[in-house]
Amino acid sequence: MTQFRTGIGVDVHRLVTGRSMFLACLEWPDQSQGLDGHSDADVAAHAACDALLSAAGLGDLGSIFGLDDPKWSGASGASLLAHVLSLVTEAGFAIGNVAVQVIGNAPRMAERRLEAQDAMSKALGGADVGLSATTTDGLGLTGRGEGVAAIATALLVPAGAQ
Repeated sequence: MTQFRTGIGVDVHRLVTGRSMFLACLEWPDQSQGLDGHSDADVAAHAACDALLSAAGLGDLGSIFGLDDPKWSGASGASLLAHVLSLVTEAGFAIGNVAVQVIGNAPRMAERRLEAQDAMSKALGGADVGLSATTTDGLGLTGRGEGVAAIATALLVPAGAQ
């Protein structure tokens, strides 16, 4: 088995009115729009899941949490991360770290960034999680306020090697 394995994950959801905003395993009650999706549509958690699954060679979010499976309807990003952690662990890996960058105009992550990192880390059994955010200066779907995106990388190591 390769000593270290890396994965990349990307997720994008559109913003809609009448739905609560969940992002980085936190609810953002001051937001007038939320992300649309089968689960809670937490793009940060979803991108992290995809990065971890990719690194472990276990597929992707859609293959694990298919839209036709009612079990995951409305599921929280934290519950998806916890399930992915169990799959990664069963495959013989431990998480070295996960880095996530959220791309969007809102919510503003700065004031709750550490809280969000802690929430994602807790969902991943205490793994090291780094979180950052940026905008696209008015460009594209995130810049126009139509959606929020996230990109994540993950480093896995063989279990017991960390």
